[in-house]
Amino acid sequence: MIAFVSGPVAALAPDSAVVEVGGIGIAVQCTPNTLSGLRMGQQTKLATSLVVREDSLTLYGFADDDERQTFELLQTASGVGPRLAQSMLAVHSPDALRRAIATSDEKALTAVPGIGKKGAQKLLLELKDRLGEPIGAPAVGAPVTSGWRDQLHAALIGLGYATREADEAVTAVAPQAEAAEGVPQVGQLLRAALQTLNRAR
Repeated sequence: MIAFVSGPVAALAPDSAVVEVGGIGIAVQCTPNTLSGLRMGQQTKLATSLVVREDSLTLYGFADDDERQTFELLQTASGVGPRLAQSMLAVHSPDALRRAIATSDEKALTAVPGIGKKGAQKLLLELKDRLGEPIGAPAVGAPVTSGWRDQLHAALIGLGYATREADEAVTAVAPQAEAAEGVPQVGQLLRAALQTLNRAR
């Protein structure tokens, strides 16, 4: 129904952005990765997916069409709603998810909050022929693990914090990130970082 939104970024929050379209502010739910690429006042174009519920209309925004398509395909699996699909994309890129499904990588799926061992096994079965083959070459190492600092820093700058404040917040949540099993959750770290900044102000 709404394939994309395009316009200046009017507001940023830990899990959403407001894009001004024709004088109307449209709220879009986004992953930390997508939010980290947005800047207040700058033009953006986000691919979107509208989720209609009896009591709500929620627009989810993505950096590109591949991410949106993956988000919609993930929800074809039983038990996967928009929130869980978004959590999966917050932890893994579309290609990393395709690779995890193609190689039956249970551990990659259980790194997502809300997915346990049984849930991961079920998803591997249901999504096997739906997501398609990975497009890119396997990444060397774990880019999300090593890149959480950059993602978190960029997201804080995008939210309007000064570089010094962003540096301090990243340092403050570093022990939490290093203590996390598997891949650090940038969304959770962003919330923790915002709490430390609010306390400092």
